[in-house]
Amino acid sequence: MHRQSGQSGWSGTLLAVALIVLPLASARAQPAPPPVNRVSPPATSPPGVPATPALKADPLAVPGFWDPRRRPERPDLSRISIIRFLTETDYPPFNYAGPDGTPAGFNVDLARLICEEIKVACTIQMRRFDTLIDALNRNEGDAVIASFAETPEMRLKVDFSDPYYRMPARFVSRKDVDIDVVKPEALEGKKIAVVAGTAHEAYLKALFTEAEVRPYPNPDAARAALKKGEVDLLFGDGISLAFWLNGTDSGNCCAFRGGPYLESRFFGEGVGIAVRRGNELFRQAFNWALFRLWEKGRFTDLWLRYFPVSPY
Repeated sequence: MHRQSGQSGWSGTLLAVALIVLPLASARAQPAPPPVNRVSPPATSPPGVPATPALKADPLAVPGFWDPRRRPERPDLSRISIIRFLTETDYPPFNYAGPDGTPAGFNVDLARLICEEIKVACTIQMRRFDTLIDALNRNEGDAVIASFAETPEMRLKVDFSDPYYRMPARFVSRKDVDIDVVKPEALEGKKIAVVAGTAHEAYLKALFTEAEVRPYPNPDAARAALKKGEVDLLFGDGISLAFWLNGTDSGNCCAFRGGPYLESRFFGEGVGIAVRRGNELFRQAFNWALFRLWEKGRFTDLWLRYFPVSPY
């Protein structure tokens, strides 16, 4: 699902500031993957993400947008003395306030790794989601790392680094429901839960025209309907669904079926780091750092710590 203004449930304007960049685990060599790379799962999960050993035995998919034959040129990093990242509080597991109120999540840890690779100090400020782009363009930060999907509308406001993941859409069904084929003709008459007003609803109505699409006001309501057996399938953001499936709230009820669905017309062209328009120094620095983190295997390690159930 594209991140849209006003989705954050937090009412404050500014939550946390300085983030000390700390070294993480040592890197390992990483062979070149295709756009989605199948690898072995990690041994541990990040704090707050419960492990699911049975699922961890399967190969997992990791986004990989980088081509080793097209290495980004190393920019003049001596011109960067500090990077001021902006993010928001209410989009776990990507960015959220930890128990002590400090920034946490996949995007926050990725920002740490980027700063470590570039060898500069960083700060992270947490703001309401709908204030981030305006704050960036007022020079209150250098970059936004908050899971913004790159769309034509967003490119009118900011420039983006290369994408580092895409937001796949996925179907989920109860484990006791036998649905092996997920195609428009195979789902005729099936009841499919979806969050109203989303790109996922538009996609279903455009392509799964014979299914019975049932819109719900929010993800919790759609997931509850699936757990109760009121619908046959749920269609939504694969990343948040993977987080739900791997957590306790799902009650181990359900599993992915079919997909992933990555049509850019509906689900965007990937998630990158936003910078002010024309800021080529930071954009190129992020592209170089992201490539280096992927090349060393550190991006893969980080992704699998947060997503032991693959959203792809």
